[in-house]
Amino acid sequence: MLMTSPRMTTAQEKQFPPSLLNFFIYNPQLGPKEGEEEKKILFYHPSEVDKNEKIRNVGLCEAIVQFTRTFCPNKPAKSLHTQKNRQFFYEAEGNFWMVMVVSNPMIERVSKDGTRVPEYQEDELLDTVYGAVIQQCYSMYKLFNGTFAKSIEAGGIEHLQQRIQKFFYRYLQTLHLHSCDLLDVFGGISFFPLDKMTYLKIQSFVNRMEESLELVKYTAFLYNDQLIWSGLEQDDMRILYKYLTTSLFPRHLEPELIGRDSPGRGGITGSLHHYGRFLTGPYNINDPEIAVRFPRIFVNTDSTYEELHLIVYKAMSAVVCFLIDAAVDLTREFCQRLDDLVGPQLTLLASDICEQFNANKRLSAPEKEPHFKYIYFNHMNLAEKTTIHMRKTASMSLTSVHPDLMKILGDINSDFSRADEDEEVIAKAMTDYWVVGKKSDQRELYVILSQKNANLIEVNEEVKKLCATQFNNIFFLD
Repeated sequence: MLMTSPRMTTAQEKQFPPSLLNFFIYNPQLGPKEGEEEKKILFYHPSEVDKNEKIRNVGLCEAIVQFTRTFCPNKPAKSLHTQKNRQFFYEAEGNFWMVMVVSNPMIERVSKDGTRVPEYQEDELLDTVYGAVIQQCYSMYKLFNGTFAKSIEAGGIEHLQQRIQKFFYRYLQTLHLHSCDLLDVFGGISFFPLDKMTYLKIQSFVNRMEESLELVKYTAFLYNDQLIWSGLEQDDMRILYKYLTTSLFPRHLEPELIGRDSPGRGGITGSLHHYGRFLTGPYNINDPEIAVRFPRIFVNTDSTYEELHLIVYKAMSAVVCFLIDAAVDLTREFCQRLDDLVGPQLTLLASDICEQFNANKRLSAPEKEPHFKYIYFNHMNLAEKTTIHMRKTASMSLTSVHPDLMKILGDINSDFSRADEDEEVIAKAMTDYWVVGKKSDQRELYVILSQKNANLIEVNEEVKKLCATQFNNIFFLD
C-alpha cells in the first residue's frame, strides 16, 4: 500500500495547526421547554460567546445526536466533519453530553494576485485520537470531582455548574491538540522493568507501609515516571497515572534540576537522613502556620464510590502514592510520622532500584542505534512502550519521527479498531520509510523502519527480529 508524501510548505505559505474552537457540556432534560434552552447548558467555552449563539450551537448538536439515533438508537453520532472544523460528541453520563469543536489544520497560500487563500486539510484529524481526548477530559474531571449525577445529588445544578466551571476553566488551557496522537487513543501505562528480587523488596516495602500507616487504603509505586505496583483498579490507575506523569511530576521537575535537596519546594523536610518530600499537601510539614490539605480524588465511581486523600511522596526517582479515606482528618503529626517512616526507607529503595537499573542498562545497551522505532500496547493490562516518543506531557509530544508517519500509525489503528480478528498491515511511505502494524491477541505493535531499499520479505524479517529481541516473552501470531 502506497502512502502520500509529507506536505511541504514554502516561505510564502503559513501553516495553522488544529486548535480548540468550542467546548461545551449540556443536558437536554434540564431545559425541555421553549424559552428555557439556556438552562440545559452547564458549561460553554469560550464564555464570552453570545447567549443566542450558545443556544444555537447546542441545539444543532442536540439535533444531530437525535437524528443519528433514528438509524442506530444505541450508537448516536460521535463526530461531524465539515470543511473548516470537526465536532466530537461524547455522552459522559446518561443525558450529559460533552462536545468539542476543533479547527481543521489549514495552510494559507498566496495566489497570483497576492490574496491569501485558505486550504483546509480536512482529512488530517483522526476521529479515534480526538474522540479519546474528549473522553480523557471527562475521566480527569471525574477523578477530581466525582460524577455529574453525584454533584447534583450533593448540591443541585448550581453546585455542579460551579465544579465544572472551576475545573474546565483551567483544564482546557492545558489541552494542546496539535500534540495528540496514538498514545492518547491507548491511554496506557508504562511499566518499569525489574528483576524478581527488587520487585519483592518493593512489595515488602508497600506491605510494611500499609501495615504501619493503618489509614492507607490503596498504594501505588512508581520509578522514573513508570509504574511498578498499584492497588487501584485498572481504569482508576490509568487516569491517575496520566495526571501524575503529564501534570504533577513535570511541575516538580524544575526544582530538582537545580539540586536534589534544593528548597525549591517547601515539601523538603530538612532531614539529613533521607531525600523524601511531599509533592502534594503542605509546603512544609514543620510549619504550624500552613494548613494540612491534600487533593481529593474519586475512585470506583461505578461501584463503591470512594473519595480519597491523595498523598504523593517522592525520594530521588521513586514515588509512592498513598490514598486515604477523605472522611479521615489528616493532621500535621500524621504527615511527620509518614515522613519519618517512609523517607529513609524509600531513599534506600530508590538507590537499590537505580543500581539494578543501571546494571541492566549496561548489559542490554545496543551496539549501535537501531533502525526502527516502535509503539506497543497491551489492552489487557494497559502496558504501553514507545521508542518513538522522547517525551510526552500535557503540553507537548516530542516524537522522533515525522508527523505524517504518526498519521499513518493512527490510520492503521483506526482500521484495527473496526475489525474483531487479528490483522497485520505493512505500508511503504513515500519518504522511504516502512510502517508495520500488528494486532494479535489483544496486543498491538506499530513499527517504523528506515530501510530505504528493503523489500516486503526483508521488512517482515526485521519485524520478526524485533519481536524476538524486544518482546521475546510475548506471543505474536505470524
